[in-house]
Amino acid sequence: MRDTYIVGIGQTPVGEHWEAGLLTLATRALAAARAEADLPITALFVANAFGGELAGQSLLGAAIADAAGLGPIEALRVEAGGASGGVALRQAWLAVASGACEVAAVVGVEKVTDLLDAEVEAALAQTLDAEYEAALGLTQSAGWALLQRRYMHVYGYDEAAFTAFAVNAHANAATNPQAQYRMAISAEQVLASPPVAAPIRLLDSATPADGAAALILASAAIARELPGPRVRLAGSAVAVGPHALHARADLLWLEAVARSTEQALRLAGVAREAIDVAELSDQHAIVATLALESAGLAARGTAPALAADGLIRRDGALPLATFGGCKARGDAVGALGVYQVVELTQQLRGTAGANQVADARVALAQCLGGLGATAATQVLIREE
Repeated sequence: MRDTYIVGIGQTPVGEHWEAGLLTLATRALAAARAEADLPITALFVANAFGGELAGQSLLGAAIADAAGLGPIEALRVEAGGASGGVALRQAWLAVASGACEVAAVVGVEKVTDLLDAEVEAALAQTLDAEYEAALGLTQSAGWALLQRRYMHVYGYDEAAFTAFAVNAHANAATNPQAQYRMAISAEQVLASPPVAAPIRLLDSATPADGAAALILASAAIARELPGPRVRLAGSAVAVGPHALHARADLLWLEAVARSTEQALRLAGVAREAIDVAELSDQHAIVATLALESAGLAARGTAPALAADGLIRRDGALPLATFGGCKARGDAVGALGVYQVVELTQQLRGTAGANQVADARVALAQCLGGLGATAATQVLIREE
């Protein structure tokens, strides 16, 4: 495999884009990325979870390539629920790293706010087991709430122990102009907010939103001709685990996270201790908790305590959600994995402004589909 670099990034704000549809959002993000690297794109991978269900638009590869004026290139949509962005990025990485093409683009896009909350919840529930979970009324939040109940029972935590994740995300989003919720919150406010699916509360819940983010990947031969520090996509992996909760031997262990993390780190030749900054799925605190532990970034039963002690703050040992994460930047569902890598590229370039993590050189991004049944993990390294 050849070395592959991220040479262009772009994004729209996450939020309610009443004036823009899927194609407009996607072309805005692509235009921003191409403004950094105006290269001949020969393959486009579109990350999207619910274009057909919620926006009435399928065949997004052709639609977005045409709207962006990319011509008759190879273009297709990748769907893996909340992991769509990471899975699409892996396809682009494979295309460039294998030598199949010199320049590939990834655009993640989602449009959900034109519909009522119940319709969006029903769409999100389609990522669960249809026969044993969704058909009986389980939602994604309710599924994660069941796992948090189990975690609290096994490890002896109360609700207050999980508040550090939302507080940290909002503190970082306050200085991110692209974020959906740019205000700080306190642990007391999280605990005083109404329950969504007990023990998960409103201020511990991400809001599905509209948004688009884009990346341009290029081979080393092209990247060397461009100015500035280079960010190499050094490892990329996708794995799946048991889909339904009842099929899991250990409810508090996400097999897909463990496998994809191990594979991506091995490809990159990076140890966990070398990671300077990370972005994980964090729609609720329990999602980040189980991801941290299954990835081997925290010992089992310790993630909430470590978060409360400052592990995940920008000045901590493993900064998370440095632009707000799903909780406060906003959860653009199928675009999540692309937003994560746009933000981490800014961190490694040293262009993150008020959100900068000092001396960041190695970063890890990971996004999950369903209740963690699919995991896509990327490892990024800064090169001079």
